Amino acid sequence: MIYVIAGTSDARELAITLRDAGHDIMASVVTDNAAISLREANIETVVGRLTAEEMTVFIEQRGIEMIVDASHPFAEEASKNAVKASRISRVPYIRYEREEYQGQTGQITHVSSYKEAALLAKEKKGTVMLTTGSKTLQIFTEHLLNVNGVRLIARMLPRKDNMEKCEVLGVEQKNIVAIQGPFSKELNIALFKQYSVTLMITKESGKVGSVDEKVEAAKELNIPIVMISRPKIDYGIVCRSYEDVLETINQKVEV
Repeated sequence: MIYVIAGTSDARELAITLRDAGHDIMASVVTDNAAISLREANIETVVGRLTAEEMTVFIEQRGIEMIVDASHPFAEEASKNAVKASRISRVPYIRYEREEYQGQTGQITHVSSYKEAALLAKEKKGTVMLTTGSKTLQIFTEHLLNVNGVRLIARMLPRKDNMEKCEVLGVEQKNIVAIQGPFSKELNIALFKQYSVTLMITKESGKVGSVDEKVEAAKELNIPIVMISRPKIDYGIVCRSYEDVLETINQKVEV
């Protein structure tokens, strides 16, 4: 049994690829919504966050023989827990991670943390569109809300908990863009124009994460971009394609 830590569109496709290659698959995601597409593909899926210790128990109870971590590039805690559980359980671990953004432009300023991005935006001022989701929203509201010369626009999934979080943090409704992706370049351009955006903040989530479309839209409108780099984690074995994952599994990699 291969345990696939999923939650993104490419993770779903990877799970299906492994299943179609003849492997028994068990997937896990964080939310019920993320589980729908996997279950529609007849892949057994569990929902919820697990600590390293809980994951270790889960591995032993379900007879897991290998972990394929296909979580989001910024799901740092999930990956660290999976690596630790792998070592405790002596179960091989493979990291699948989508390719990084390859484009180059002088409009991009790379930073290593959310706080660094927030402080840079505070310095530049203007209308800032935040496209990093709701998880780290508080970091940006702490530094950018009620700052003279700064308007923070928060773009995120249209979920009830996200709207409640915005209310608690003081983000006004007029400054919330609650919308489900994927976003085309044209839609990004329309949103940037609608809100008169002067700075866009994004994570380096890769092409599958629609970074290209955001960057290309900002480039066309000459909008400066702050891009948060991926967390640095010692994954061990990292695969960049479904084929690489399959080949690594077939080699029966050892811990």
